[in-house]
Amino acid sequence: MKNSKITTGILSIAIATFTISCKDAKQDLNKDQENHSEMNHERTNEHQDADKKEMAMYTNQSGDAEIVLKDYFNLKDALVGDNNEKAKELGVTLAESFKNLDVSKYTDAQQTELKEIIEDAVEHAEHISDSDIKHQREHFKTLSKDVTDLVTITGTTNILYEQFCPMYDGGSTWLSMNKEVRNPYYGSSMLKCGKIQREIN
Repeated sequence: MKNSKITTGILSIAIATFTISCKDAKQDLNKDQENHSEMNHERTNEHQDADKKEMAMYTNQSGDAEIVLKDYFNLKDALVGDNNEKAKELGVTLAESFKNLDVSKYTDAQQTELKEIIEDAVEHAEHISDSDIKHQREHFKTLSKDVTDLVTITGTTNILYEQFCPMYDGGSTWLSMNKEVRNPYYGSSMLKCGKIQREIN
């Protein structure tokens, strides 16, 4: 009988301790979940803020020229990466961005020039959308000149670098947002061939 009381007493203490431990663990778990939720919320907000900044930079409500630049740089990066299929997709995207460019806010003379640039650029972007990579790079050369001429009229909110490759087709230029040379005409075969020719801002 005495042993039975002792055993019952020990069991009662064990159950009480276990119950308290579980409650503490549950409280700790709830705190961890709240903290984790807050951290995720903060990360989500940071991510959304970054997206909003990028969207603000490339807003296209009136055919903003910055959208054309963004799509041009994406195309350039696809060629740098020797990615023929991605370049085809981006050729279509860039052609549409050029077509949507609103020229109404410019002078009559600028509008005339911009319309000529757009017509030529759309043609080259469309060729890129259905060509092999060698042919894409040939069209990219002229397209780069069109985009440079466009920026001369529209200006840009970013510092751009006109880069030059002396090896490709007697010398060819392209625009980049980075000082580091990444050659779209040769891709991985001569990735760093070229130099900064001038800064545009």
